[in-house]
Amino acid sequence: MRPSLVIFDCDGVIVDTERAANNVLCRWLTEAGYPVTYEDCRKRFAGRSMTSVQAEIEAEGHSLGFHLMDRWYSSLDEIFGAGVEPVPHIEFVVEELRGAGIPWCVASSAKLDKMHLTLGTTGLIEHFRDVLFSATMVPRGKPFPDLFLHAAREMGHAPENCVVIEDSVWGTQAGIAAGMRVFSYHGDPHSDREGLAAAGGILFDDMRELPRLLGLS
Repeated sequence: MRPSLVIFDCDGVIVDTERAANNVLCRWLTEAGYPVTYEDCRKRFAGRSMTSVQAEIEAEGHSLGFHLMDRWYSSLDEIFGAGVEPVPHIEFVVEELRGAGIPWCVASSAKLDKMHLTLGTTGLIEHFRDVLFSATMVPRGKPFPDLFLHAAREMGHAPENCVVIEDSVWGTQAGIAAGMRVFSYHGDPHSDREGLAAAGGILFDDMRELPRLLGLS
């Protein structure tokens, strides 16, 4: 059945930011005395807000000595200054949705200014400018369903008629908790394919497959 609304995650689904972001995050955490590898960062923290990352680390009894979210958002130019690339074939998906008359939006753990930066540098902002939703707009971020339910409500669609496009385990869990079908993209070789499947995602690894999976072709 075709969805009435498609809700995209941003990082790793629309823009390829995960490599740059996690290289910086693992360096910062390791320098703060919390050694973690790039691979561990990808598995544990992908798709999550910096607030939830810091809360988990502090719950283990470790103080970073700085406010992770504040440092993150004051360093966006450093992290993404070299530019980011679109996820391959994401514009093809957008054009297929446009042709089918199906609306879309973005629901991300990131703040709006980060989304404007990364979507702007890739030239994709024109597709998403007026339909961006951030975890800062709701009480709880992923893996809770709040953000996806908020996006569906603001866009005027019932949750059961929406689908979510995610690449993280936490995001997949959030979409399932919201009562939505979730298509989990694992085109990145560092994706947690097993974790995505266990969370209930419908797996795919090429954006060109998505229109067919959504019933558009």
